[in-house]
Amino acid sequence: MKDKKTTYKFVNNQDQDEKLRVALFIDSFYPMIDGVVQVVDNYARILSRDCDVTVFTIKPRSGAYDDSIFPYRVVRCKRIKVLFLDYDLPIPSLDKDFQNEIFKKKFDIIHIHSPFGIGKLGVKYAKKNNVPVVATMHSQFYKDFLKESHSKTIAKMLLKKVMKVFNSCDECWAVNSEVAKIYFNEYKAKTMPLTRNNGTDMKPIVDIEKISKLKQEYRITDDEKVLLFVGRLTVLKNILFIADCMKKLKDKNFKFKMLYVGSGPDEGKLKEKIEALGIADDVKLLGRIADRDRLACIYKMADLFVFPSLYDCSSLVQIESSCQSTPALFIQGSATSDGVIDGVNGYLADNSIDSYADKILQIFADMSQYNNVCTKCYEDLYLSWDKAVELAKQDYIRLIENKKDK
Repeated sequence: MKDKKTTYKFVNNQDQDEKLRVALFIDSFYPMIDGVVQVVDNYARILSRDCDVTVFTIKPRSGAYDDSIFPYRVVRCKRIKVLFLDYDLPIPSLDKDFQNEIFKKKFDIIHIHSPFGIGKLGVKYAKKNNVPVVATMHSQFYKDFLKESHSKTIAKMLLKKVMKVFNSCDECWAVNSEVAKIYFNEYKAKTMPLTRNNGTDMKPIVDIEKISKLKQEYRITDDEKVLLFVGRLTVLKNILFIADCMKKLKDKNFKFKMLYVGSGPDEGKLKEKIEALGIADDVKLLGRIADRDRLACIYKMADLFVFPSLYDCSSLVQIESSCQSTPALFIQGSATSDGVIDGVNGYLADNSIDSYADKILQIFADMSQYNNVCTKCYEDLYLSWDKAVELAKQDYIRLIENKKDK
């Protein structure tokens, strides 16, 4: 592998000193915030330090959005609103201006982060211009399709279309090894995807005084354990399961404060559940927190990150949690628990309310082991975006040179 400071003559560049031209394709983007959006933003920000980066994406639902705040170029296509969903549908095939913006520029590599309309256009560009295209597999699409269609036949048909896009790429990356296995063994990827882990821009909090002030603000007493969930408030992430577990803990006289950070389509259902269970005094819904320093302090304040999602592949929030040496409790066998060893760098429980609640009690019954797990989760699971994207850039160069050789 060449040293990262070496200059390259890229496929579509005549001048050796020209920057690497990278195009990232994604079917959702700010002001919508989810894990994939944050991944693409971090890729683009870090790559733009020494690369020419363009993000091709969808126009915002709320009208104009100031894309000048980004240190990279953003090109948006027309959309149509999808009823009952907080995501819109991009329609690049009906947006000639958008297509012209893509095809008028020479790129060295295409990286798609979704296999739908905009991602498919990225693959089309790569094939037409004979440049490499790589795809990152962020989601378990079969589960998405099944949830929305309630039909295994339709879900399988849609999955087949998605895999046709992925299998047309030069290389596919999965966010962890378990997801790679799912795509290869279950989704029938033509080759085993490479594992390329996500990272975080968050840095460890060292000012403990901030944590003390935050506990006072949220009225958390010293004898209460702080349990935390961060993410979109959707039943897909098992947020109601967490509430049921909190009821079990309360019935067993375990003192805690459960904090939910985030917003989403099922926030109302969660509030109703909390009221019905009689745990409103023990649970706080903090809403979406955009201040990264404040969010880092909340992770640091937490004693345990509870993430029983069976939907996620490899959520950014679990990396953020490990950055603050706060271990997470997952469901045994979930894709997002890949790399976690129970009682070593995190915790695993069976997929039942009783098992999950009992595991929380067990965790805090052995504080010596707990402290060791706090240290190991940081050592084993924390990865900075700087390091992750630098590795991706080296992969880009490898793919470009392989394409040239062919």
